[in-house]
Amino acid sequence: MTRSVWIKADDTVGDWNDRRARITAALEAGADWVLVDEDDVERVRELGDINVAAFRTDGDVTLVDDAETDDTDADGDAELAASSVADPDAIIVGKNGEGDATIDLPNDFSGSADLSTLRRNGDLDRGAYVRILDTEYEAFAETAAEEGEYTIVIGEDWTIIPLENLIARIGDETDLVAGVTSAEEAKTAFETLELGSDAVLLDSDDPDEIRRTVEVRDEAERESLDLEFAEVLDVEQIGSADRVCVDTGSLLEHDEGMLVGSMSRGLVFVHAETADSPYVASRPFRVNAGAVHAYVRTPDGGTKYLSELQSGDEVQIVDTDGNTREAIVGRVKIEQRPMFRVALETDEGDRIETLLQNAETIKVATATGRTAVTELEAGDELLLYYEDTARHFGEAVEESIIEK
Repeated sequence: MTRSVWIKADDTVGDWNDRRARITAALEAGADWVLVDEDDVERVRELGDINVAAFRTDGDVTLVDDAETDDTDADGDAELAASSVADPDAIIVGKNGEGDATIDLPNDFSGSADLSTLRRNGDLDRGAYVRILDTEYEAFAETAAEEGEYTIVIGEDWTIIPLENLIARIGDETDLVAGVTSAEEAKTAFETLELGSDAVLLDSDDPDEIRRTVEVRDEAERESLDLEFAEVLDVEQIGSADRVCVDTGSLLEHDEGMLVGSMSRGLVFVHAETADSPYVASRPFRVNAGAVHAYVRTPDGGTKYLSELQSGDEVQIVDTDGNTREAIVGRVKIEQRPMFRVALETDEGDRIETLLQNAETIKVATATGRTAVTELEAGDELLLYYEDTARHFGEAVEESIIEK
């Protein structure tokens, strides 16, 4: 599931300076959406590239892109009119309406003004904003979920039960966005019923809280891999090959590296060059990953050939406990270097191989700790990620493929 973070930045949070501060913090932190009033859409576009959802509060159910627009509004304010013609990425109804309890819910939801707006055809995505005051508003949110691409639910006195109910009942009908006020609440929302909400709407002025919430989003999306040890059968010096160093745009920790290997079903953990040596300074952004033919694991669970990597690509960073994150490739260095062929046998009896440069700065994780590839011997146990599956163009497939 792809999670997202929305930041609330409409006029209820303050004047434009207050709203702009939230939007700027959202952009800098890497949030996915901001939720603003329609009049601010153009100003948000000028600040940076982010998805913009806009409250529709004027009762006019005709979308801006379907309507004829004058150069000025009724008051002659050209700047406001210019703002109002900017298309958001989604229209949200419910503010100053039934969703936030400004207007009472009708006894029969078929007479709802908010739902009527959601049912209108249009090119823009639509969503509902609903405060969950009681079970009747839960039912209203469920009905809205059938009509809109997004359903934003705001729990009063933050409770888990309404969110659990909505996660269980709504399913895939809509993207469920849970209102939160902190990163801690966001973590709870993403974990509720194990499935969690699709997104959170954060209502906070604190840039650090916005950043922490985005970090929670990233953690919720990341894999945790089961790494295992395989026995080293042979370490053989072979000739030279085209070796690939992957330099990332991130600093890697001492226990982090990448999963690489000649065979996609068994990828060896190779440490980042975080340690100093008598011969060269540490390069904590680099993994000396092996020969050009080898696979490297990517954040989507797929693989790429090392020869395919280029600046701007994403690779998966893994630590020795199997925790993962993503990093952007900043540079790839390919040079001819002498190599080792390392052969391993898994607990399942499968033979795995890879090529690594013959240099003491290349470190792998063994059962006894961080070990230079030049010190590997038969009988050592080497950390790797093993999955008994074949791959085609980097994607796991159910077919017989022989790698040797």
